[in-house]
Amino acid sequence: MNESYIDELDAQELYEHFRFEVDPGQTPLRIDKYMQEKMQRSSRNRIQKAVDAGFVHVNERPVKSNYKVRPGDIVTLMLDRPRHDSTIEAEDIPLNIVYEDDALMVIDKPAGMVVHPGAGNFHGTLINAVAWHLKDDPRFDANDPEVGLVHRIDKDTSGLLVVAKTPEAKSRLGVQFFNHETHRSYLALVWCNFTEEEGRIEGNIARDPHDRLRMMVFPPDSEIGKPAVTHWHVVERFGYTTLVECRLETGRTHQIRAHMRHIGHPLFCDERYGGTEILRGQRSSTYKAFIQNCFALCPRQVLHAQTLGFRHPVTGEQMDFSSPLPSDMEAVIEKWKNYIHGSANQNQESF
Repeated sequence: MNESYIDELDAQELYEHFRFEVDPGQTPLRIDKYMQEKMQRSSRNRIQKAVDAGFVHVNERPVKSNYKVRPGDIVTLMLDRPRHDSTIEAEDIPLNIVYEDDALMVIDKPAGMVVHPGAGNFHGTLINAVAWHLKDDPRFDANDPEVGLVHRIDKDTSGLLVVAKTPEAKSRLGVQFFNHETHRSYLALVWCNFTEEEGRIEGNIARDPHDRLRMMVFPPDSEIGKPAVTHWHVVERFGYTTLVECRLETGRTHQIRAHMRHIGHPLFCDERYGGTEILRGQRSSTYKAFIQNCFALCPRQVLHAQTLGFRHPVTGEQMDFSSPLPSDMEAVIEKWKNYIHGSANQNQESF
């Protein structure tokens, strides 16, 4: 890195986004590998680009990508823009509140809504809407981690969530989720037909090393990732696809999506996990058009958090909730029913 470039960086106003102090026992390690370990949501390629742009500093000076960190080094990521203010603001967004009392809220989230502000989604989230709904409740502060979301579902998954209004409620509900004492089931439309009526999927879940936005399944004894167990049973068969109910023992990120892909049954229209490929069926243009029409009806993974059950954190009463299928999922399931029934008397390849 030449001196003129360093002078240019010095003249540019940079803002600190992350800071790490290298541990005393750290062996020499390339700066990009070190930062990848510390910033697991960022790919190595993205980190290398930041290094090449002069945004990665060690002891207040930019370094090259082949620099090896040493014990005591202060590593910082300095960008040419201020760090985004992560304060959660109240926003007047409609909520479908299934149940509410002084301790908690149960919300039926629509597909397409992010549950919590994060990279690329700092506004319009479910928790922004909750902050507005509870703006006159002096006990609730959306920026206090001791209240709020007890668990999450993906942006493009619809269905039930519980929000704690008090620290006591969040703590007690959190214990139930941790001890697998809650009841949660999802309806999913997946590719291909099952040979059995029900089954159990067990496999650790961790980030895919080749795609940081996707999760991957590893053997339970691999010591990679976190243990995850999904139980499933067939609800209805459509030959080339199957409607299944999934019951979670654990609640890992993308658990159903990753587990189903792992056993060869990606969720229908789940682009990230291969569900937008035509994995089963005919080669005719009519069938391909039918599939594309299905994708258009429900342009997201066909997954719905249908039921949620837990003990009330204050009264101890068993609370059970159920959410009807959203219209987009109903439409695509109905289309598959009509397709199968209309094809029942025709000669087709074996399912």
